[in-house]
Amino acid sequence: MQPSVLLPKKAMRAPRSPTFARIAQISDGLAYRYFRNKRDLLFAVLQRFYERILVDLETQVFSHDRFRDRLEALIKRHIQVFVSDTDLCRLFIAEVRVASDYEGSPIQELNRRYTSVLIRIVKEAVKTGQVKPDVNPKLLRDVLFGAIEHLAWRHVNGRGQLKVAQTGRELTTMLTAGICVDE
Repeated sequence: MQPSVLLPKKAMRAPRSPTFARIAQISDGLAYRYFRNKRDLLFAVLQRFYERILVDLETQVFSHDRFRDRLEALIKRHIQVFVSDTDLCRLFIAEVRVASDYEGSPIQELNRRYTSVLIRIVKEAVKTGQVKPDVNPKLLRDVLFGAIEHLAWRHVNGRGQLKVAQTGRELTTMLTAGICVDE
C-alpha cells in the first residue's frame, strides 16, 4: 500500500488512528495492518519523500561542473520542494523534527543525507580552488538551509508565495560573493 495515499491533508491533524482511517476512507483494520499508528505512517511517507527528492537533488546538482551552478541548482531545488510538497514540509518542520523520537531516527538520517549534498559540493569546490579553503561547510549548510526554511515558513503556513528562480539566483549570488575565490 502506498503510504502517501493514506495521508490526506486533514489526516495529520486527526487526534486518533480511527479518525485518521475514516479520513483516508479505509477501515481501521487496514490502517493497522500496514502501520501501527499515525506516526509510523508519517515516517513511511517521509521516507519515500526523502528518497524521491534526494535522487532528484543529486541529479540536478551533479549535472553541473562549476560550483556556482551546482549551488544554484541545489538552492532552487530545495525551494521548489517547499512549493511542491508544502504539507509534508510543514509537518516535518512543525511536528517531526521537534519530536523526542526524531534524533537518531531514519528520517533524521535521510535529512542528513539530503543536506550532505551541499557539504560534498563545497568540499569538492575547495579542492578545485573555486571556494576559499577557510569556508566551514557545516556552517554554510546551517546558514543556507536555515535561511531557506525561514523564507519558506510564510509559504508553508499559507501566507506567502515563494519565487523559486529569483530567490535561488539571489541567494546564490549572495553566498558565492562571500565564499568563492575571485574569478
